[in-house]
Amino acid sequence: MTVNDLPIVAFFKHLLDPFIIWSTLILTAWLYDEDFTSYYLVLVIITFFVSTYIYERILIYRNWRKGRLFAYMRDTVVGWLMIIAILVFLGYATKFHNQFSPQVLLTWFIVTPLMLIASHITVRSIVTNLYNRGKLRSAIVIGANENSLAFIRHIAELPFLLISYQGFFDERSSSRIAASNFGSQSDEPDDPASAATITRPDDFGSRLGGLDDVVPYIQKHNTEMVFISLPMSSQPRIQKLMDELPDTTSSIYFLPDIYIFDLMQARFEYIGDTPVVAMNESPFIGIDGVVKSVSDFVLALLIIILLSPVMACIALAVRVTSPGPVIFKQRRYGLNGEEIIVYKFRSMTVTEDGATIQQAKQNDQRLTKIGGFLRRTSLDELPQFFNVLEGKMSIVGPRPHAVAHNELYRKLIKGYMLRHMAKPGITGWAQINGWRGETDVLEKMKARIEHDLYYLKNWSIWLDLWIIFKTVWIVLRKDNAY
Repeated sequence: MTVNDLPIVAFFKHLLDPFIIWSTLILTAWLYDEDFTSYYLVLVIITFFVSTYIYERILIYRNWRKGRLFAYMRDTVVGWLMIIAILVFLGYATKFHNQFSPQVLLTWFIVTPLMLIASHITVRSIVTNLYNRGKLRSAIVIGANENSLAFIRHIAELPFLLISYQGFFDERSSSRIAASNFGSQSDEPDDPASAATITRPDDFGSRLGGLDDVVPYIQKHNTEMVFISLPMSSQPRIQKLMDELPDTTSSIYFLPDIYIFDLMQARFEYIGDTPVVAMNESPFIGIDGVVKSVSDFVLALLIIILLSPVMACIALAVRVTSPGPVIFKQRRYGLNGEEIIVYKFRSMTVTEDGATIQQAKQNDQRLTKIGGFLRRTSLDELPQFFNVLEGKMSIVGPRPHAVAHNELYRKLIKGYMLRHMAKPGITGWAQINGWRGETDVLEKMKARIEHDLYYLKNWSIWLDLWIIFKTVWIVLRKDNAY
């Protein structure tokens, strides 16, 4: 058993979910009085491999582990639609689709995701009942620090883990724990109203002793799970514990202190049999990546269709009011730092794309006759919806900067390039929070980057919708655009 793949999750992945998919097909065929031929058996086998592959790739069980039931329900339905699409394609490609009853397949397609969701809700209810009856695995934590405290709180918030936290072991006194992790307890906060939010050592629960007391305690109480949360610098102490703990029957886990770093979408995964830790990763993986890409394509296509007369008029106006190309093309960094060409309606008399680029500023003398209007209304950005259709940009994401600006700021701002772990956006979290327009001082660019990284760490489809709504409102008010 691993922490990432608790028995109840493994139960779903390897037993319950495949059984529901198969049994629903068999039961449906029986209800329609359809003979369960060898073709249906082949369909069962193919569905097993396809569903296993799809649900693993969209990380469906990660949301279950986190207690995000509605996100799990969404992922189940979307994943099943993908499975259906693959099965239908295979059926028509192999000419085997005529071997199945349309009624059986349609009913199976509709009922299966409902049965999967119902089974998870049922099991969650059973697990909650077990928790309330005290059917839990006892656990202790070795090491009192912010990492172990986050883990302890996680156990308390997710009862379906069925873990009963008993207490912690640490060599240090309570005062030393307070001083090393959270500052001296004698320090008074600047804001008295925030005093209640300061973390105290007693938030760790019962102190059970020092490291020498761990094994005797486990042997006496038959503790089932041990979580070691010592810093990486404590290798000798960890090795000593690992030499002693095999004399018990406890399952042993290590909580690495990776959270001392500023992480983005951190998670644990396996590559083959090798455990790996994703410390900085794009949020757009699995089903979230599919949802993001599909919504981008559909919205961009609709906007282009609806605004095509407006774009045609703008193109004509740009052509007749100033010499030069209608579309301004500039090299910028896209996903994974790869160069892309971003389109805009030309609003200036220059088309800079070299090693040095001057940012647009208020009352810029380089603006064309209609350039100021285009920039104030953000109409110059409309061609970027074609970038979205190309798959080079997203409607919402960190705004792309010119290559020259990227090369400058990546040397000045820590974590600057992390913003390129997502496709650049036409609008973004920074822009709706006042960080659009010229960044004439370094602090402004730092603030923009902080907002970009916040977006990547906290992305959801609802956040995207809010940003789009707020962008429309800001554009109508013409804030900070020139």
